[in-house]
Amino acid sequence: MSDTTPEIEQDELYEHFKFTAADGQDPLRVDKFLMNFIENATRNKIQQAIKAGNVLVNDTVVKSNYKVKPLDVVRVVLAHPPHENLLVAEDIPLDIVFEDDAVIVVNKSAGMVVHPGHGNYSGTLVNGLIHHFENLPKNSNERPGLIHRIDKDTSGLLVVAKTEYAMANLAKQFFDRATDRKYLALVWGNLKEDEGTITGHIGRSFKNRLQMDVFPDGEHGKPAITHYKVVERFSYVTLVECKLETGRTHQIRAHFKHIGHTLFNDARYGGDKILKGTTFSKYKQFVENCFKVLPRQALHAKTLGFEHPTTKKWLEFDSEIPEDMQAALEKWRKYTMHQKM
Repeated sequence: MSDTTPEIEQDELYEHFKFTAADGQDPLRVDKFLMNFIENATRNKIQQAIKAGNVLVNDTVVKSNYKVKPLDVVRVVLAHPPHENLLVAEDIPLDIVFEDDAVIVVNKSAGMVVHPGHGNYSGTLVNGLIHHFENLPKNSNERPGLIHRIDKDTSGLLVVAKTEYAMANLAKQFFDRATDRKYLALVWGNLKEDEGTITGHIGRSFKNRLQMDVFPDGEHGKPAITHYKVVERFSYVTLVECKLETGRTHQIRAHFKHIGHTLFNDARYGGDKILKGTTFSKYKQFVENCFKVLPRQALHAKTLGFEHPTTKKWLEFDSEIPEDMQAALEKWRKYTMHQKM
């Protein structure tokens, strides 16, 4: 190590982030590389961390101009534990659909983050759960009760384990694809088929680390299968029911973008622009109004079915479409009826 490189006491630091550069990684400055990976991080903060000797590549402290190469392991280490490890119980109202000694089924509202993470350390579902329930078992990521998760701006049903046995049993059901999960999504465009299946491995995008991408050859990512059925057609957008066989991050969002039908108002995947329709300014205004009533991706985890870990009975739960999504669908219904007249 050169004289100018800060000394680093590995034992005193906590790992906050760890990323392995992809096989196809083009040489990229480490500060820019981390900007692509870490949500809500500023360039200034990243450069300060590098200056302080808190960024390591292959366990060696680097400077900002270090170029990340394929398979480099980039770590951010800090003197305090990650905030998500310091869970604070918060009195947050939860919409509990079902509860017994083994499981809790929650209907999550849009805008609520499931568990603490970078930029969202409070107000999450987990903060609320640990306030309402004591001694929830931890999953492999140290997150109390969680077996699966849904995105911040997706609404709908989640099952939470209250015991270690329920946690293990439900995790196996999810792994074995033995659960039944159906989502409703409003997507751009008019799907050709009334039903179909989307396949393709899902993994982090090489271009934008905050997005997931579909890799048909399977060299990158994990296998993912989404079955869909058309529920209602509205000329330029389509309401579909999606049945998940696998549960990958952003699975429905990435799969539908991949087949050219990005989710309506999904800002992260480009669905917050007019992707189908006419050039009339009246239509543009109509879509803008739809975006206003539904200021998030049009995705709702409507149905959840699983075998109860202890009674072995099949449980099935269904949730109402939330008001914001219902309002947008109503607008599209009226618009389509008007067009036909």
